[in-house]
Amino acid sequence: MTVVVFMSSLLGAMAIGMPIAFALIICGVALMAYLGIFDSQIVAQNVINGVDSFPLMAVPFFILAGEVMNTGGLARRILNFAIALVGHFRGGLGYVAILTSCILASLSGSAVADAAALSALLVPMMVAAGHNRASSAGLVAAGGIIAPVIPPSIGFVIFGVAANVSISKLFLAGIFPGLLLGVGLCFAWWWVVRAENTVSPPRKSLAEIWRALIDGFWALMLPMIIVVGLRFGIFTPTEAAVVVAVYSLFVAMVIYRELKPSQLPALLVSSAQITAVVMFLVAAALVSSWLITVAEISSQIVDMARPFMGNQTILMIFLMLLVVVVGTALDMTPTILILTPILMPIVREANIDPVYFGVLFIINNAIGLITPPVGVVLNVVCGVSKVSMDDLIRGVWPFMIAQLAVLFLLILFPVLVTGPAKWFGG
Repeated sequence: MTVVVFMSSLLGAMAIGMPIAFALIICGVALMAYLGIFDSQIVAQNVINGVDSFPLMAVPFFILAGEVMNTGGLARRILNFAIALVGHFRGGLGYVAILTSCILASLSGSAVADAAALSALLVPMMVAAGHNRASSAGLVAAGGIIAPVIPPSIGFVIFGVAANVSISKLFLAGIFPGLLLGVGLCFAWWWVVRAENTVSPPRKSLAEIWRALIDGFWALMLPMIIVVGLRFGIFTPTEAAVVVAVYSLFVAMVIYRELKPSQLPALLVSSAQITAVVMFLVAAALVSSWLITVAEISSQIVDMARPFMGNQTILMIFLMLLVVVVGTALDMTPTILILTPILMPIVREANIDPVYFGVLFIINNAIGLITPPVGVVLNVVCGVSKVSMDDLIRGVWPFMIAQLAVLFLLILFPVLVTGPAKWFGG
């Protein structure tokens, strides 16, 4: 009965248009009332404790880095380098979008920021080259969701805090699967454009490629700094966020000089507003998370999943299908905060590597960002690219299927996650 109270109160609050953060608090209050332990002080205490976490300090710095990247010219230089490198291939601008998405993912960790930047910069170029606007926008949207998988990742930070899993290990384990998502998009893009009559940019000379590399050198150095710093224990993920933000500011203001001091106040306010939304969600989620533990909902869910416990592959397929369904109705952050305390007891009882599960869980949640009707990235790309939602949904389907295929591949072959993670982690 507690599961029914939990789900009905949460979905009911959302159905009447209540913001998800408040719906999570209402859900917790409903469970407390049902259990006869209602105390407003417990609610307040859990809200405060929800954000009283050192690793969560990484979130505002990663968000700030994403804002600086788009405003300070780092994204544009990375795009120019990708065009010089692979733009001349048939359908080359699509491969440029994929390569740029992978590089930008290693800078900001924000799918919305990356998709918005590429939509503004690249979709008009792809349409001018003869590509279908809906397919171009769909590719950019699908490329944007690589950002939560390749470190630095806000999603990994939130999951690591909620699940008590090493964020450093999650970061290093996400590198190879994130690149696999890019490879999957390459195959899907090749299939989509095989019959299109397009005009690719001319092949760049080695001198032009070299100039593009030198121009974007400082932006391209950031992924190396993050991976080396985490790999050799030079800094923690939280400290890495500060390094990313400070480095991005220095490059944008001192080296590229595209970010003016007069732009800083607006940029900081924008970052603070986004941070406030994310942090309030995390704080509110701890209320329902605490009640999930008190009401032993996790134990009830474990009992429901027990028929699948004998086979880790079937269990992972079952859990991933559950996340896919939830991801069509909820944004990434609330999905992580709601499902993590429910699913982690199942994962641990089934002896599934929590880092491996975390990577697949975040990939699945990232794909949810482009699933209708709630997909946030879909809505952003729709507005920036001036494509109707119906057309964009048709355009994104081939790429979403490719990414789901990669997810299924990772379920069947866990070594594709655990093997590279051990190599990166030493």
